[in-house]
Amino acid sequence: MRPDFIPVGAVVDAHGIRGEVKVNPCRLRPEFIASFKTLYIGGQPVKVISARVHKSTVLLALPGVATMDDALALKGKTVSIRRTDAHLPQGQYFDAELEGCTVLTMPPAKNWASWTRCSTIPPTRSTRSVAVPTST
Repeated sequence: MRPDFIPVGAVVDAHGIRGEVKVNPCRLRPEFIASFKTLYIGGQPVKVISARVHKSTVLLALPGVATMDDALALKGKTVSIRRTDAHLPQGQYFDAELEGCTVLTMPPAKNWASWTRCSTIPPTRSTRSVAVPTST
């Protein structure tokens, strides 16, 4: 089942004193995240005023976030996109879309396991968990 929202990162800090929010991308290029006009922070839609890439992070100016304290209040919140707003090349998927899928071995194709979750270990390492049935 295709999820409605895809987590793309997390607010990790404020940037400067004017309320910019620093987002650490989760296994995605920062340019990809910066291209969205609407992001979902803590499950709420937020229209992006401006977005720019800074090193490996995305700096966002958001409505109602005008000070460092405002930005720090968002620290730790998940940043997501609406799946229907994202366009990937055919055959490519977000990790969140793979959770729950069956893992097959080839050849011969055989139901081997179930994909349970993808997670990121900051800053660049990622893991994929696969539930492997025990043999009886």
